[in-house]
Amino acid sequence: MDKLLKIYHFLLELLFPSFCLGCKKEGTYLCEDCKSTLEISEYNYCLCNKNPLRLPPYILGKPQGKCPKCTDKKLSGLYSALPYKEKFLTRKLIYQFKYPPYIKSLSETLARILQDHFIITENINEEIWKNSILISVPVEKSRLKNRDYNQSEELAKKLSAILKVPVILDNLIKIKATKPQMELSAKERQENVKNAFLIKKPEEISGKKIFLLDDVYTTGSTMEECAKVLKESGAKEVWGISIAREG
Repeated sequence: MDKLLKIYHFLLELLFPSFCLGCKKEGTYLCEDCKSTLEISEYNYCLCNKNPLRLPPYILGKPQGKCPKCTDKKLSGLYSALPYKEKFLTRKLIYQFKYPPYIKSLSETLARILQDHFIITENINEEIWKNSILISVPVEKSRLKNRDYNQSEELAKKLSAILKVPVILDNLIKIKATKPQMELSAKERQENVKNAFLIKKPEEISGKKIFLLDDVYTTGSTMEECAKVLKESGAKEVWGISIAREG
């Protein structure tokens, strides 16, 4: 199977070569030179929207995700590799992953960026990922129809292979149409996603540590609503993972 997959990717690259989204070099969507300019985060930060606090990696052997001001959040913490606004290349990578012309295979590139973040921040050890599962933030059927894939789900699949953590698909679902979050204020975002999600099979997540995947973390409203539903369905902890963080 691995040999067939390698042959498939070789033929695909031969017929439809990829080009670096930074410098247009052929053979990859992100060359090493351009990747080095992204400044992958060396730290973890709390969930506060304004001036998030840089956190120590561990206290009493446990990873830290919140400061005293954000302890009421449903999320236990957030892993985010890149600042969203600072680099044009970061925005371009995520844009091409989500919007036309859709580049589905960017999931591998972006998953590797997250892997680098976990390594740099020393969050790659087995204890962190033990008894955990990956779940992606769901999208509406209309958007899924246009794009033909859920970008967060594709990212979760790639991370699953890298981290050796199982991914559960089609359990956390979206049951309410919502407006695009980028058009709304922080308060409007919370109302927009309220009661928008549902767990179909609580037994699959009961007692588990959940890592919730999304592309960009802005105010955290979507992840918070998903985390609320997951914890109400028996999840032990819910941590967010995003490629980039805005703000």
